[in-house]
Amino acid sequence: MNARGGHRELPTVEDTEALGRELATHLQAGDLVILDGPLGAGKTALTRGIAAGLGVQGRVSSPTFIIARQHRAAADPGSIALVHVDAYRLGGDLDELDALDLDTDLNDAVVVVEWGLGVVEHLADRHLRVLLRREPDSDTRTADWEWVSSN
Repeated sequence: MNARGGHRELPTVEDTEALGRELATHLQAGDLVILDGPLGAGKTALTRGIAAGLGVQGRVSSPTFIIARQHRAAADPGSIALVHVDAYRLGGDLDELDALDLDTDLNDAVVVVEWGLGVVEHLADRHLRVLLRREPDSDTRTADWEWVSSN
């Protein structure tokens, strides 16, 4: 896997989670990950894989109804906390985004934001952008990722 970017076909949910685990090996506290793609593209499955790779506690599910979920780092050395955000419901409301205090979370955790493209890039100097797509008339998904400077 290229740590700077790449492309992968994801025929199954397990493949999507495996990619998340691989991406997690290149993440550290303070990193921002922005996931973009349509409904059903695999954003939450990828986040589950990232969470597993980071070694967080608790079950990872879509934060749709509560906007953000915090997952504590496990007691294991090297485990990193995760904040999982759904920016879809924010609708570009920067006041509500500021109320989440994500810039503080970035000091101690990896922050993964679903639907965050065009909304949260300013929170970090750089971010990992992951574009997930679902192929028409197929269950196969694809992922393209790259580190992007936010300046």
